[in-house]
Amino acid sequence: MEKKASLKASIRKSIQEKREEINLADFSLTKADYLAPGSEFPLVVQPSMPGVNLAGWTKSNREYINTELAKHGAILFRNFTVDSAAKFEEFARSVSADGDLFDEYGDLPRDNPGAKVYHSTPYPADKPILFHNESSHTHRWPMKIMFYCVKSAEGKGATPIIDCRKTYRTLDPTIVRRMSQKKLLYVRNFIDGLDVSWQQFFQTSKKEQVEEYCRRAGIELEWKGEKHLTTRQLCPAVVKHPKTGEMLFFNQIQLHHISCLDHDVRTSMLSMFRQEDLPRNVYYGDGSPIEDSIVAEISKLYDQQAVRFTWQSGDVIVLDNMMIAHARDPFEGTRKILVAMAELVYQKDIVALMNEV
Repeated sequence: MEKKASLKASIRKSIQEKREEINLADFSLTKADYLAPGSEFPLVVQPSMPGVNLAGWTKSNREYINTELAKHGAILFRNFTVDSAAKFEEFARSVSADGDLFDEYGDLPRDNPGAKVYHSTPYPADKPILFHNESSHTHRWPMKIMFYCVKSAEGKGATPIIDCRKTYRTLDPTIVRRMSQKKLLYVRNFIDGLDVSWQQFFQTSKKEQVEEYCRRAGIELEWKGEKHLTTRQLCPAVVKHPKTGEMLFFNQIQLHHISCLDHDVRTSMLSMFRQEDLPRNVYYGDGSPIEDSIVAEISKLYDQQAVRFTWQSGDVIVLDNMMIAHARDPFEGTRKILVAMAELVYQKDIVALMNEV
């Protein structure tokens, strides 16, 4: 009897293993299409049958995901059973080349202590978040950024995305050339009570640790009292994609340039601060101001090229953070979007790639 029971258990185990292997590798468990006719991104992947585990499918199809991401820049996974932060984190790890996620991001609040997922940018619901490539104003950034819709808004709240390859090709060549040559200087003033504090951003209250971090990252810093820190970082505005070799308009001009603030906010800020003391601003790399007219032309092109999608609860989108810039429309009611980042890229390596003959 024991031998028969053992044999049956072995057969059951073998069948189960074979079923899992077939499910993940041999059958088409998903279908792919586009969000709208004539649109080439985002690619929309959906299960072709109930019960497909997204993280498990991803582990077996990472090469497919990477290939499609390099082509389209964005993949929206819809109608999978992603119903918790833990499942989202498992999926995000399965997308990452090394199975790890970036967990030293000071600009966003964590979802839970110890977790490697964050809440999206805390910003007034009635205001848009403008286009940016995540962390492009720093010495390192994630190659992949993932968003998960825990709860969609009651109204509005679409996420616009743009293809930075197309922006590079269609933007006035004079602007592209000037920004390629001059680069960008991002200036940030950490002022107590405005934006995140320097302690939160650098995740330490020790000035010597901040100074060491800035030294290693090539960030110029200046202390202005106990609670006020100014940082300046030189970054590219145009880069070459390290995997595809395509040129990209890659930066955070809209998020930092003062002309992109609402008129009332801009007027209020300038009544309180000198321009060099504003919480955030961006200049040409030599410190000269970027003309408002130039930023307006960039913003106009962004609006023309934006592709929007409306969130459904359970949606997950993966962006090639260098290829695709993202934003956020105003929304009504409440919403909750979580963020994960993976596969860090260092500015010095991208610059070296740009300098290769």
